[in-house]
Amino acid sequence: MIGPGAGFAASLSPPDILCLCIDMSVAELSTLYRTRFGASGLEKRLKVWATLNEAFFARLIPATADVLELACGYGEFISTVTAARKYAVDLNPDAAGHLPADVTFINQPADDLRFLGAGSVDVVFTSNFLEHLPDKEVLSRVFAEVRRVLRPGGKFIVLGPNIRFAYREYWDFYDHHLPLSDRSLAEGLAATGFTIQRSIAQFLPFTMAGNTPAHPWLIRAYLALPIAWKVMGKQFLVVATRPKD
Repeated sequence: MIGPGAGFAASLSPPDILCLCIDMSVAELSTLYRTRFGASGLEKRLKVWATLNEAFFARLIPATADVLELACGYGEFISTVTAARKYAVDLNPDAAGHLPADVTFINQPADDLRFLGAGSVDVVFTSNFLEHLPDKEVLSRVFAEVRRVLRPGGKFIVLGPNIRFAYREYWDFYDHHLPLSDRSLAEGLAATGFTIQRSIAQFLPFTMAGNTPAHPWLIRAYLALPIAWKVMGKQFLVVATRPKD
């Protein structure tokens, strides 16, 4: 069954762990994430993201798009999305070893995208990352950089745990700092000059931890039944655009 205990989304990939500004060494953070994500396995997460991209995100991301993923982790999304050009950003240098040859990896923080010029990409995507940032000031810098590198009309797609529906589980992770909901995220994006195109308060389940398999047909069935999102969904999906003017 698909559900919060056997779900397929939250923490699908380790976030940009070195951007957390907490009193932990790189080695300690790496150990934390190896332990946390070992239960679900990289191969399993790659299969899950391949299905999510094909069955849902392909509707939002044209195959001709230039795509950037913030805090790519081990690259489950960016490795399986169809795009003309792929860029991945993460402060963990180990990420490079998990990415295919068609992904350009940049070892940079998410609030400093100087390697890309203004209006360089069509889509910026991030999953389960923003809640790891230390405060709204850093978050606003991330928003500003995303807006800068997006082409006019480009999309910023954000997936993450919704504090309104995962207010208990949200704090079970040592590195969660910034509580966000679909509403607060949309408000912050609008204040930074984005237009909200779509906001889904309850989209995917909270976690894919555990040994229950997330079969492609189960994922497809879940995505095809928005009524199930209202029961199992604890993550928001917000799609914002950079205005064309």
